[in-house]
Amino acid sequence: MPRTVGRRAFLSALAVSPLVPELAPGLVPGVAHAPKIKLSCNLYSFNVPLRGGEMALEQVIDFCAELGFDAVDPTGYYFPGHPAPPADSYLYSVKRRAFRNGLDISGTGVRNDFTVPEAAKREADVAHVGRWVEVAAKLGAPALRVFDGRGEAEGPTRQRRIDWVVEAFRDCATHGERHGVVIAYQNHDELLKTADEVLALRERVASDWFGLNVDIGSLRTGDPYAEIARLAPHACTWQIKERLYRKGQEEKTDLRRVFAILREAGYRGYAPLETLGPGAPREKVRRFLDEARTALA
Repeated sequence: MPRTVGRRAFLSALAVSPLVPELAPGLVPGVAHAPKIKLSCNLYSFNVPLRGGEMALEQVIDFCAELGFDAVDPTGYYFPGHPAPPADSYLYSVKRRAFRNGLDISGTGVRNDFTVPEAAKREADVAHVGRWVEVAAKLGAPALRVFDGRGEAEGPTRQRRIDWVVEAFRDCATHGERHGVVIAYQNHDELLKTADEVLALRERVASDWFGLNVDIGSLRTGDPYAEIARLAPHACTWQIKERLYRKGQEEKTDLRRVFAILREAGYRGYAPLETLGPGAPREKVRRFLDEARTALA
């Protein structure tokens, strides 16, 4: 009996002791836990064969499984009937195919523009995002990628357009919360171009259901690695590309350096890879995945 009481007292003291650091659920005290980075394939890498009908979405999922990806990220326009959501039966067949292949669906995405002057068009895009939030939930995808907008309209000031984007993202995040899907803003070298601008947007939206999908190939105004490091602590997912831009000049991505930044920031989650440009998608994706595995080793 005394031993039991002593153990309870010890555990009670342990629970309130300021000397015991908090641990994430499932982590064991005294054991080193390196941040887990899982490799996903953003299916824009197969944009040409998917849009040209040379490959079906199901075939791309099978191929990514053969390569050994952890997950796939299929954008909305690869689903039949887009921009309208496909039938639930089709969504569930895609979900089942990924599951049977041992793949997660790390996210999906849509194209939107919240910078247009016409309020009705912005509201229509908010509704479009809302419909695809529900698609993401049915797929089991934790995040939906969205954009700010091209910001090319004449008339409204840049600050006014940013205000519209903030307002729209707040509405989208509210809908995302209802369905358990994070709205993941992908910087895309459009309205917002720098890490400072992206972080200011995040602060203004101020929702737990709004996060950053850091597109490393769209940080083009300065040192891309410094910009990536600024955003890394706030990222909920990524777009890891083969090429970066330093003050507008293209260069090959140093994947070891990128993944070191992610680990330093304590990032745990998916790092979707995306290949662009000419070349056979199967070969390009296979090569880029090999490079990423080597950089993570």
